[in-house]
Amino acid sequence: MGGPRFEPVRAVRAYERVVEQVEEAIESGSLSPGERLPSERELMVQFSVSRSTVREALRVLQARGLVRSRPGDPNGAEVLPFSPATLHKSMTTLARVEELSLAELVQFRMVLDSSAILLAARLRTDAQFAEMESAVAHMRAAVEAGQDTFGEADVAFHDVVARASGNKLIQICTDVVRSIVLKLISEKIADAPDREALMRQSIRHHEEVLAAMRAGDGPLAARLSRKAMYDYYAGYLPATERPALTALLD
Repeated sequence: MGGPRFEPVRAVRAYERVVEQVEEAIESGSLSPGERLPSERELMVQFSVSRSTVREALRVLQARGLVRSRPGDPNGAEVLPFSPATLHKSMTTLARVEELSLAELVQFRMVLDSSAILLAARLRTDAQFAEMESAVAHMRAAVEAGQDTFGEADVAFHDVVARASGNKLIQICTDVVRSIVLKLISEKIADAPDREALMRQSIRHHEEVLAAMRAGDGPLAARLSRKAMYDYYAGYLPATERPALTALLD
């Protein structure tokens, strides 16, 4: 028999419809950070639903980091500004349930950092470049003095690069992905027998990237960045997953 083929429909609970409408209002700008939703009673009237449905919707919205809500608050739930913590929580959950592999996370970080470096090589200010040089100097000093501040200096370097890129989304995603990757392999790094050699190699890579940026060669700096990350992280990945990283190397 001819004619269209239909697919089964999913039953949608009332609270999900409430969540959808509030999310749409926030995404469209109809509701701005700092503004408040109507009281629970008013939401019940506007949506024609029960109090339990309203409260379930508010719990979901709060879990997603969109509102701050207290049951019975006569002022209504407060709309929150976007926070990287929300993205961090979601990506961490995906990594923990193995929806995102370490290889995928490192690959994404290679893409983000090299893009940030490409932009920063062209857009950075002299002051920002001086901050990058200072961060690498602190990395070198930490190794020479045997201090446990190498990681902080490395983070400082990449934070400056992300800021110098001028792209807020790169800044947010870089921070989130880096922290998740480091959390997943922190014990392996701490127990690595050649940890000092790895740190010294990382410093050399950073210096090469800085030299390319100083010369205004963004593409070279980006390639060096991807190679540096591959050299640093590849050893923590199974051989079968390394092609995901080598695909980004020129």
